[in-house]
Parts: sequence; C-alpha cells; structure tokens
Amino acid sequence: MNSTEFLLNLINSGLGNLAAYLAAHVLLCLLPAFYIAGAMSALIPKESITRFLGRNTSKWVSYPASATAGFLLAVCSCTVIPLFAGIYKKGAGLGPAITFLFIAPAINIMAVVYTGGVLGMDLAMARLILSMAFGIGIGLIMALIFRRDDAEHDAGTEAIFGEKRQMHRAALLFMLILVFLLVAGTFQLDFLKRSYAAITLPIGGMDQFQDWLHSLVPFDPARGEEGVAAQGAMLIGMLVLIGLTSWKGIERIHEGMNGWTWISIALVGLTLLLASVGMKPHANGLDIYVTGKFMGVLVSTTLLGWLLKAGLTEDETTEFLWESWFFVKQIFPLLVVGVFAVGMIRELIKPEWIKAISGENTVWSNLMGVVFGVFMYFPTLVEVPIAQMFLDLGMHRGPLLAYLISDPELSLQSILITASIIGRVKAWVYVCWVAVFSTLAGLIYGSWVNGTALGVIAGYLALIMVILGITLWMVTRKQQKIQSVNSDAINYR
Repeated sequence: MNSTEFLLNLINSGLGNLAAYLAAHVLLCLLPAFYIAGAMSALIPKESITRFLGRNTSKWVSYPASATAGFLLAVCSCTVIPLFAGIYKKGAGLGPAITFLFIAPAINIMAVVYTGGVLGMDLAMARLILSMAFGIGIGLIMALIFRRDDAEHDAGTEAIFGEKRQMHRAALLFMLILVFLLVAGTFQLDFLKRSYAAITLPIGGMDQFQDWLHSLVPFDPARGEEGVAAQGAMLIGMLVLIGLTSWKGIERIHEGMNGWTWISIALVGLTLLLASVGMKPHANGLDIYVTGKFMGVLVSTTLLGWLLKAGLTEDETTEFLWESWFFVKQIFPLLVVGVFAVGMIRELIKPEWIKAISGENTVWSNLMGVVFGVFMYFPTLVEVPIAQMFLDLGMHRGPLLAYLISDPELSLQSILITASIIGRVKAWVYVCWVAVFSTLAGLIYGSWVNGTALGVIAGYLALIMVILGITLWMVTRKQQKIQSVNSDAINYR
C-alpha cells in the first residue's frame, strides 16, 4: 500500500466513524442533552444550582450531590458534556462540576449493571467504588488547585445570573419532561426496546440502499465500528436540515422569532420520532416498528411543544432556544473533529497489541490501558463487549479496569470540548489526574485479582483517601489563614 492509499484509507476510516456516530448517537442522546443544558441556563435560577453544587456549599453536600446525580443519570461521555457545561455556566463550583463530569459516564446505572453481567460483578463493583471515590477526589483537587479562578467564575456567574427569581411550575415541568425524553431515548430497558406494532411501507429499493451504505462505510463490530444503516442516513439528512433552519431561525432569535424558528423546532421533534422507531428494509418495502421508545418520545415531544407555545413566556422560550443553540455551536464542531480523528487513529491500532503491553498488572500496563482509552473511544455500553474482547486477547483485569474508567473520560473529543468550556490548562490538569487515578484504580483491583487480601486492598485505598483528605484540609486551612491575615491587614489600614 503506497502513501496515497494509506492516507485515503485513514480518511475513509475517519469519515466512516463520523457518519456512524452521527447516525447512532447524536439524536436521542445529544439533542436532548443540548436542550437540557439550554434549559438549565435559561430557566433555572442560579440559586437552585449553587444551593447544592456551589463552591461555597458544604463539601459534605455538594460532592455527594454531584456524585449521586452522575450515578443516576445514565449518559455517555459525549452526552454529559452539555450537561456539565450547563451546570458550570449556571454557577456550580468547579469541583462538584468536575465530579459530575467524571462519574456520570463512568459509573452510571446502565454501565455498572452491564459491566457486571458481561465481565463479572467483582469488576463492576470495583468500577463503581473506585470511580466514586476517585471522582470526588479529582473534584476536590481541581477545586483546590484552581480556587482563585473558581472564585472569579462564581463572581462572574453572579453578575450574569444575579437576578433573584423563582422557577415557576411550567419551567420545572419543561425540565422534567426533557429529562424524561433523554431517559426514554437512551435507557436500554426491555419495554422500551420492545416492538408493539409494525407497519410496512411499500418503498422499493431500501434494502439495496442499505447494502450500498454498508459497502460505502464498512464496519467491524469487534472494533466498535457501527456502520451506517438506511435509517441512520435519513437521520444524518435530518440533522443537516435542523442545522440550516436553526441558523436561519435561532442565530438572531433575540431580534424576534420567525417561521424558521418553528420549522427548526418541528424538525427536531420529527427527527427524534424517526430515530426512536425500528426500521428494517427488505425487498418488498420498509418495515416500521412502533417501539416503547417511540411512544415515550412521542409523549415527551408533544408535551414539550405544548409547553413552548402555552407554558413558557416568550422571553423564556427565546432564552431557552438561544442557550441550546449556543451549546450546539460551542460543542458540536469539536465533537465532529474529535470523532473523525478517533476514526483515523483507530485504524492504526491493532487489538493484537493488547496482550503484549497489558498482559500483566504493572504501572506501565495500566497506563497503557488509560492511553488506549483516549484513542479508542467507544460509545457507552459498547466499551463493555470491547473489554470482553480485550480479556480474550489476554489483557489483565487490572489494566482492563483502568481502561473502563478512563475510556468515558479521556476520549479525544471529550478533551477538546472540555477545554473549550473550562480552559485548556484546567482541562489538561483534569486529564492528568484522571490518568493518574485510573492507573491507580487498575493497580489496586489488579492486585486483588492477583491474590492480595481484600482487607489489605481496602486499607491501601483508605490510606490514599485519608492522605488526600488531610492534605486538602491542611492546604485549605492554610489558605483560610492567609485570607484572614490579608483581611485583617486591609481592615487595619
């Protein structure tokens, strides 16, 4: 293969990965997440966020609250980014926001249950306990390192959202329905996936169209490649229409809503419904399956449309749409770049290398598991069967845990987007700490797998957390004394 063919192969791999990603993961995951983030910025008073997640809230309240929210909200790393951006912009402290960013994709309910079913409950519990402990630890460290920037951010959000107001019932109901929409579209529950009715549309050639798509975008499920189905191609086309109409109808929405605004909203609802049905092309037409997911999305979008027209005020609707569009413009381009880059890099990495570099529980092998997670990002839950493949190839269970913890956090696109939200310095410091703690988690669990007594492992983990806690306490006390001395000096003058 010459250099030109090699480069074209990489580009095709990147484009194929991007097309498959847009078709399979943007709609029922990301679109609701963008709207939830926009609603948080536009509709929730700052006090409602800072009451539980603010930098001045007791750490005994803010960090458990952010960890619990992350655990209960079953989202992948791409979906959590808009939610993280929303709570951070609204006034959450950096530490609790980072804890939420770490925990939500790593140990949400779906990920833990699926990990236990496929890889064993011992690995699932290790993933849960160590991610929870280290997620809170990383949040505390980030808050301490960047405490001055955090204070400035808090003051800035107070200036932007300083108006004291209450969240009325229609806005609260709107938020809850958005969350329900996200749950209905993403939770892999039997009653949501089950088909309750089927309709056959006499559309000829759809099976040939799907075969052509599979030849155009070849895929290998063993490598996490998903391909593009006929339904996915339709959804990509709908995404393009949503972008064009939103640019016409929302980019200058503060000058007034127009016909394009409502067309873009209608297209979003129609696209979500299209994404939630099952489709099966065949020689005689196209089978449409009405699933539980479709019914949940239909109820959600109907209620949301009604609330937009009759429940929210015009100012609230305007702010909600603008904030959602702002998050799309800020995050989506970087997501596209990151997914495309991962598709190209994935082509260079051979799964056979796994046994050679991660067959034992060493610092190096665990670190390689973390590095592999950066460049081989898989959508949430897909990483579990991929991990099973790694086990079959000879990966030690310690590095496997390091990979499972780091993969949702350190994907290339997540790093790029996080940097755009909190700044490159904070983002890369966060990346370094995630790499350190993921490696440490793999070492601890791998030691237990190798026969170290559970009591000894628990003792080491407790010692690590105690040292971290004491260090943070001492630094905080010292900082408080310095601030007190400075305050007294100012008052004396």
